[in-house]
Amino acid sequence: MPETTPLGPRDPDRAGPYELLGRLGSGGQGVVYLGRDRQGRLVAVKMLALSAPPDPRARARFAKEIDAARRVAPFCTAQILFADVDDDPPYVVSEYIEGPTLHRYVHERGPIADNVLHRLAVGTATALTAIHQAGVVHCDLKPDNVVLGADGPRVIDFGIARALDVTGTVTGGVMGTAAYMAPERFRDDEVGPASDVFAWAATVAYAATGHPPFGTGAVAAVMHRVLHDPPDLTGFSGPLAELVAECLDKDHRARPPADQVLLRLLGHGPHGGAPVPIRAALQQGTDAAATQPVPRQAAHTPTDWQPPPPTAWQPPPPTAWQPGQPPGGPAATYPPVALGARPERWPRRLRREATDAWGVSAAIFLGATGGAVGYVASTAVGTAAGVGAVTFVVVYGVRLLLATALPPAAPPGEGTGATPMSPPDPHPWRSR
Repeated sequence: MPETTPLGPRDPDRAGPYELLGRLGSGGQGVVYLGRDRQGRLVAVKMLALSAPPDPRARARFAKEIDAARRVAPFCTAQILFADVDDDPPYVVSEYIEGPTLHRYVHERGPIADNVLHRLAVGTATALTAIHQAGVVHCDLKPDNVVLGADGPRVIDFGIARALDVTGTVTGGVMGTAAYMAPERFRDDEVGPASDVFAWAATVAYAATGHPPFGTGAVAAVMHRVLHDPPDLTGFSGPLAELVAECLDKDHRARPPADQVLLRLLGHGPHGGAPVPIRAALQQGTDAAATQPVPRQAAHTPTDWQPPPPTAWQPPPPTAWQPGQPPGGPAATYPPVALGARPERWPRRLRREATDAWGVSAAIFLGATGGAVGYVASTAVGTAAGVGAVTFVVVYGVRLLLATALPPAAPPGEGTGATPMSPPDPHPWRSR
């Protein structure tokens, strides 16, 4: 069983169809639990910490962002399997990748170098390229979101920070970790794929040196160094260090895109030779980053991630990648699941509708209109006030009952029907 903290009295024991087995960790976005689906497969379930329930439009935007993240090709990433944006609290389910995070590994065992560092750089650049190819921005790439699995590094939690940001309901203000956030995020400039490239470079620099390139400490001090100081890459040299320094440029327009970073890591220079198709580059990156498959150990030690000696990369036979199919084999089939398909519970809807600004304003307006009509008809202030009050109560009560009883209409173009998925088997290499 993976390392977990036992569930506390305030922790749920289920999230929809998933049984929760223990806590894996917590952070600004919420609490992550180890879960198990109905087929007995382990998953990671993130319960999101929201400062307030999202309104229907924010919920629809959240669902749209998560749906985009589910379309990311499975190259060096932990796929998102399911999300329920209507539950309280909302939660996101993804592949469970057993292994230490990059942050934990470096903290416990020190910096990594040579071929191990190169594999890490290739794997994370491959994941970032796949994420950007799906039109998704990670927005929170850092050592804690890189897991060193038995088959190589995997990037997790992509798209969730962006999805929370569009709702404006996340607890804690700034989304991200200051030491790995690009300067434009502090300047309130355009945030896009180039911001992820900066975070990738800061993550690789941390792996190589054992500390973030802009140091640690108070958030304001780290922000100042990110905005104005050069990165501290002491002890980190060579071509990879030069590429990392280029990706840490303060100007987002000067940073190379993720796919160019990947091609350079794979030895495909910008000049000469036939262009490499992006799918071929993603496959090459996955193979170059992968360690040898290992069977599940009886007593797993989370920090025992060691790659084999470097070997020459051999290109695999050309195959056409299909969405939902992991590199190297067909996917396990999950039953169709719905993103946001669960109806909102009526007590929660009643609370939300009772404080709806438009509904209260409409009742007040009609109550005032009723009062004016009563005054014109009777010229008595008391009668007019009574008519207005009765009108307000009737209109407000009827509207509240109807809004609570009737299912809310989805915004135009935002469907909530079930979407079939075929995620890969999270642990294809393990003995059963």
